[in-house]
Amino acid sequence: MSILTVISNSRVSISLVFTVFLSACQGEVTQHAAEPIVQTVTSATLTLSPSYHHTQEFTGTIKAGNTTGIGFELAGKIKHIAVDSGDSVHFGQLLAQLDTRLLEAQRDELNASVLQNSADLQLAKSTLNRSLELKKQGYTSEQTLDELKGQLNSLIAGQKRLKAAVYANGLRIEKSSLLAPFDGVISKRSVNLGEVIALGKAIFTLVEHNNPQAIIGVPVNVALHLSPKQKVSLRVANTHYWAFIEGIGAEVNSVTRTVPIRLSLPKDSKVINGEIAYLSYEKEINQAGFWVPISALTDGVRGLWNLYVLSSELHQDNRETFNIERRDIEILYTKNEMAFIRGAVHVDEAYIDKGLHKLVAGQRVKPTSTATAAR
Repeated sequence: MSILTVISNSRVSISLVFTVFLSACQGEVTQHAAEPIVQTVTSATLTLSPSYHHTQEFTGTIKAGNTTGIGFELAGKIKHIAVDSGDSVHFGQLLAQLDTRLLEAQRDELNASVLQNSADLQLAKSTLNRSLELKKQGYTSEQTLDELKGQLNSLIAGQKRLKAAVYANGLRIEKSSLLAPFDGVISKRSVNLGEVIALGKAIFTLVEHNNPQAIIGVPVNVALHLSPKQKVSLRVANTHYWAFIEGIGAEVNSVTRTVPIRLSLPKDSKVINGEIAYLSYEKEINQAGFWVPISALTDGVRGLWNLYVLSSELHQDNRETFNIERRDIEILYTKNEMAFIRGAVHVDEAYIDKGLHKLVAGQRVKPTSTATAAR
């Protein structure tokens, strides 16, 4: 047999093998194409709600029942400072003192004047009594008696004036010691030791203990639905409190266009003056719709959103699969991870609640539970 014959026979054998291999691959591709892969999805059923609760939050600030700038009623020089910023104080506690040496010298002077007045008064009374005895014997004139009586009355009036001056001096000395008007915390100290202060200048800012309040502005329509002593939910930082409305303002703020609401918090509330407080106000809206997860929604057109609903028609060859229908819906309200919607959907329809990025309208899918799909 020639070499050419052998080569020719080998080529024929290779061609036959290659043809058989292609035929097998073609059969496998055809078989897979006849059985398309159906995506598995999770679904839920639409339940109609006749209304929804619309929650709004309004902001304000924490303010102690009393936040007072306290100071002396007198001008003078600071002699002693007993407390500083951050110190807790109780009612009647000494906070600071003025130098009282001038007042003490004035007190000594007044006491001397009182003693002198007492001596003059005693002498005037004795002189008048002797003159009255002499008058009985005809040795004293009426004019002399009148003069003695006038002198005595003048000394009595002077005595009263001196007593008032002594009392006023004592008050000045007493008011030279600054006492706490209520229990609280010193939030600020405004003067230093030895400083000369003017009349009425604030020395400390005192924040009252155990009387936390919140001032929050709300719109007029909300204020009209609130009432004194009403219990409301208040949030400060990450802590929630139940607060009571103590008062509702009588006029609208010209800048914020809100009505101020004053609320009282529990006495043991761990809040600080000036913190931001949030008032939660819940109102029922009579509008029918459906609650769905936000993960079940996708962007639509013209400001609408889309919800993927499972078709109500089952496939004859596979009664566990459905087609996806895209429905236009409107979001009425959102809360946390849920949305309240209305639109081209109906009660008890099944919808896909997550994984929308893998799906398109018209796609054939299989829900994890066919019981949740509308039939």
